[in-house]
Amino acid sequence: MSTPDEILRGLDPEQRRAATALQGPVCILAGAGTGKTRAITHRIAYGVASGVFDPHRTLALTFTARAAAEMRTRLRDLGVAGVQARTFHSAALRQLQYFWPQAVGGPMPSLIENKVRLLTEVAQGMRMSVDRAGLRDLAGEIEWAKVSLHAPEGYAEAARGREMPAGWDATTVARLYTGYEEAKTARNMIDFEDVLLILVGILSTEPRIAATIRDQYRVFLVDEYQDVSPLQHRLLDLWLGDRGDLCVVGDASQTIYSFTGATSRFLTDFRERHPDATVVELVRDYRSSPQVVEAANRLLADRTKAGQRDRTMPRWPDPLELVSQRPNGPDPVFAECTDDEAEAGWVADRIRALIDDGVAASEIAVLFRTNGQSQAFETALSSAGIGYQLRGGERFFSRREVRDGILQLRAAARAAQDLTGDDVPDRVRDVLASLGYSAQPPAATGAARERWESLHALVNLAEQLAGSRGAEFTLTELVAELDERAQHQHAPTVQGVTLASLHSAKGLEWDAVFLVGLSEGLMPISFAETQAEVDEERRLLYVGITRAREHLSLTWTLSRGTGGRSTRRPSRFLWAIDPTLGGTREHAPARGSAPGAAKPRRRGATVATCRTCGKPLETGAERKVGRCLDCPATYDEAVLEQLRDWRSRTAAEMKMPAFVVFTDATLVAIAEAMPASPKELLAVPGLGRTKLEKHGEALLELLHGTPTA
Repeated sequence: MSTPDEILRGLDPEQRRAATALQGPVCILAGAGTGKTRAITHRIAYGVASGVFDPHRTLALTFTARAAAEMRTRLRDLGVAGVQARTFHSAALRQLQYFWPQAVGGPMPSLIENKVRLLTEVAQGMRMSVDRAGLRDLAGEIEWAKVSLHAPEGYAEAARGREMPAGWDATTVARLYTGYEEAKTARNMIDFEDVLLILVGILSTEPRIAATIRDQYRVFLVDEYQDVSPLQHRLLDLWLGDRGDLCVVGDASQTIYSFTGATSRFLTDFRERHPDATVVELVRDYRSSPQVVEAANRLLADRTKAGQRDRTMPRWPDPLELVSQRPNGPDPVFAECTDDEAEAGWVADRIRALIDDGVAASEIAVLFRTNGQSQAFETALSSAGIGYQLRGGERFFSRREVRDGILQLRAAARAAQDLTGDDVPDRVRDVLASLGYSAQPPAATGAARERWESLHALVNLAEQLAGSRGAEFTLTELVAELDERAQHQHAPTVQGVTLASLHSAKGLEWDAVFLVGLSEGLMPISFAETQAEVDEERRLLYVGITRAREHLSLTWTLSRGTGGRSTRRPSRFLWAIDPTLGGTREHAPARGSAPGAAKPRRRGATVATCRTCGKPLETGAERKVGRCLDCPATYDEAVLEQLRDWRSRTAAEMKMPAFVVFTDATLVAIAEAMPASPKELLAVPGLGRTKLEKHGEALLELLHGTPTA
């Protein structure tokens, strides 16, 4: 292991201060690209090398398996072994499995990995007609309630003012929540939130077990502290007890998961809870060019100035002002396109130009607000012969060629145990050649190119590890690294342009980033109506901007489809980044804020009656349209025919059956209700947030000629 002085070598003054602050509560406010992972891993390594930290009694907590795996890799590269780097859920599950026999007894309940199947049964028992997208929204709402420490009996009160999934009222969602909890208990099952809740209960009531864990872990470090939920924070407090051996790292300006129960208040209030805390600010941005950093700073400063002018606006913590440490780069590019297809074509042309100029495809990303926006870019990149990977698709280690490659590398490691250093990547190439790998990518696109890119990622990883771990690195160590990465889904880089939502891009970075679809209604999203919700959208765009190292493009369209009316407006956030675009923010008011806007209609599950004859509705189809099926229709037949034509076109584009887009009953419900805003669309049964994001704008344009706020 390196000496303490060697570990600190190469850190900037702020990083060094963070790394050497080993006693008492420590709060590291780390802006995007400021080297926070480097600072905290060096802090752990320095503490171990100095004898202050016992690595076996140190627990580093983060929010994704990928981030935990990255932390473990960096600690190994620093020569530190024994430190536990885990997600909250992974650490809690491990402890619960160990202490269950002592605290509860008997076999531990089985773990539910997906709530939707059980929720489907509960909803059917309640005679709720909910499609799969709506059930996913309901599952998310239950997760929010549990991590926010709201039990079923208190949910309706706690959820007052929240948008309810699929148009259901809070009382009905509370009944579903209750039924879900009862079904789990009856089947001796728990979900991931229960893991934390049960462990909190055990540590609160079993002093001996709590003392055992506090003796095991003396030092805690929490990454992405702005994303902790009340439940996670309660567990952290119980782990700590009355000790102050806590270091937290975060940035309130990157809080983008509030809808899941995450809150930055624990970060912003840290100094109030710990008056003696050491606070270090990391503002030197090593990732992005000055031009990219200036765009990000302007976006946040615009909201800070607005809050100073209007003191009634929600609290907005003063953001960190980043200072780029990189050479000058190109100015951000702003592109206004006529429609979605033109936007995708423009982006594909720019990507081709970047690749021709030497930028690797894996160093380029197209980021969008909703997953439904990806299709146009997939088509445009395929037409241009540019490989891509859709983040959130099939997991890397689940691909057949990857599984076969690891099996063959494992066999090769047993046969060549003396192979070390730079010979390891050469042997990897030889082994993978039997699976079709070659030094040059195939000319073909599609499956053949994806297969090559997967194998090439394994070769790249071997080269990186051989370079970082030196002459003693072995093929056996490579296989062990791959096994650990597979366990934690820490995939190596795949060659290909990344298509991803802004939320899934958190924690990643690329040389070139295209932020697309920056129109009002998509950024900020149409259902962001309160100032707090719009603030979160601003932070989401900030995260997107700060993913770019050098090249940044921001695009928007004037209409959805070719030849459509130019009803879209550029996002209000663009004026903050570059006021010379023209226009003023007053031309882009918050969607849904028009005076006299209709309130969304709510429909419960137990009082549904026919709007025509008043009789109780018995079937799901009747409840969906709001009348008996044999009562006269109250919709315009021409509107329904337009909706059916639109559904057929959409289903053909998405290559899926028409009923998957919307059922006939949902189309009738839309025609009956004639919703005029995103909130009113959300109130239509069968139309949850997922489908609203994907199809809402098109429906409003079809029904009213223009997307209505």
